[in-house]
Amino acid sequence: MRSRELDPSASPLDYYGYELRRAREAAGLTLARLGSAVFCTGSLIGQIETAARVPQRDFSERLDAALGTDGLFSRLVGLVLRNQLPSWFQPFAELEAKATYISTYQCQLVYGLLQTEAYARAVLSVEQAERLDEMVAARLERQRILKGEHPPVLWVVLDEAVLYRAVGSHEVMREQLIHLLELFGKPWVELQVLPFSAGQHTGMMGSFTLLRFDDHPDLYYSESYDSGHMTANPQQIRGRSVGYARLQAEALSPRESAALIARVVEERYGDQVGPDARAVA
Repeated sequence: MRSRELDPSASPLDYYGYELRRAREAAGLTLARLGSAVFCTGSLIGQIETAARVPQRDFSERLDAALGTDGLFSRLVGLVLRNQLPSWFQPFAELEAKATYISTYQCQLVYGLLQTEAYARAVLSVEQAERLDEMVAARLERQRILKGEHPPVLWVVLDEAVLYRAVGSHEVMREQLIHLLELFGKPWVELQVLPFSAGQHTGMMGSFTLLRFDDHPDLYYSESYDSGHMTANPQQIRGRSVGYARLQAEALSPRESAALIARVVEERYGDQVGPDARAVA
């Protein structure tokens, strides 16, 4: 059968597939031989070459090693995965990756940059079941900004309700909460819990995020069911910044927040968590 011809300018995924086929043929490899070299089937290679499947980061790194492409596919996969995000969310994701300071209040879910893979999968499975692997990979790709040489400062205020909302299984929630505990003490992250006892507060209209940059105006971001709103309006930035400062003041201290999360893990998931965030018998 004639292979599907791709227009490399159509999308990052088409460009990736076009370059993969070109590099494979230049190396004189069949689909099956390249698949064997990168520990997958030739069929999967063919699907990615025809833009029928979305590549993952580990697959891309193995491609670069097998084809000697000097990091080409490792670089391209970031564009491909970001393109899998909802179109209305992509502009925010691009700016989030460039921010030097991120402050966010989350009233229902753990912030995307701090979600475990299993927690993200449970969240996204509600409405993205048909593209679940791609959406999870895209969310994990966003988190790479925290693993770079100069990660942004990240300040997160979580509503106490986030700790109790059962997302996924018992084990998924336990893993997620322990992951949050492991973040305490990191030099680039601060995590606070806004307790129920705070009563009414400035975040009652919903989750929001503020982004700061070295050489660009600050941005405020919020979202509704299927759209996002971003603005650099100075008055709105000022108002939301004051509101966020009030949330920080009303929230538990980082130490108190860690103690609360550890207590929730112990009481709801049957594990006592030590100061190093490991479960103890």
